[in-house]
Amino acid sequence: MVKNNHPDGNRRKLDELLRSDTMSDSPSDSLSRIIAYARMVAEIENSIVVVSDMSEGRSHIIMGGFARSLNLEDYRNEDSIWERRILSLMSPDEQDKKYLAELRFYHYLRHVPKCKKSEYILCSKLRFRFPDGEIHDVLHRMHYIFDDRMETVRYAICTYGPLCFDFPGNSMAINSVTGTTEEITVSDSSTILSTRQKQVLTLIDTGLRSAEIASRLNISIHTVSRHRQEILAKLQVKNTHEACRLAKNLHII
Repeated sequence: MVKNNHPDGNRRKLDELLRSDTMSDSPSDSLSRIIAYARMVAEIENSIVVVSDMSEGRSHIIMGGFARSLNLEDYRNEDSIWERRILSLMSPDEQDKKYLAELRFYHYLRHVPKCKKSEYILCSKLRFRFPDGEIHDVLHRMHYIFDDRMETVRYAICTYGPLCFDFPGNSMAINSVTGTTEEITVSDSSTILSTRQKQVLTLIDTGLRSAEIASRLNISIHTVSRHRQEILAKLQVKNTHEACRLAKNLHII
């Protein structure tokens, strides 16, 4: 289990990643068409479906029968890409595991050919505290709708419902065309940073300054500075202190 007392920090970083490039081409499917699809899914599956618009920073929440179990029938909109009332049903540790899984999935898709990205969904097992005080497993499914160039995320669609079947691990990347699955594990975080960037960040975490890191790795101080900037960009953090904390949570260093 990931131990972290700062779930808001990982949520903020994922927010920055998803919303950083939303000024590209208009999406293939209009928002009205996506919401109509979400309504049908919620009605047929009795699930809760959340459509998050990355450009507008808003979420549209469509409630199926499962919402009655959570006392969420009146929940319709959120001025955020995060469904806060739903997330509040999870412990901070459980929320953070969800954010970390989505962050790993986001980076997992970076290594998938553009023509294949839309085939993948993320399935996760979550633990919710229901209104009666009991803890139950919930199945969370998420997939992204990309812009026309398949480069940036335009919408995220999340579906919540009872966990009716089990699967190994806590989170799986599933190819919805071929049916192949891959567990989103700690090892999936290993490709976010290069080997040299991990070395630099590890030395930063020990308290070494750039000049000392350059000497230790036998590289120039300008190269160290470049690695620092690339690390911050890849992890979407503002400083190396946050980078070290997030990298440890992801088991990168």
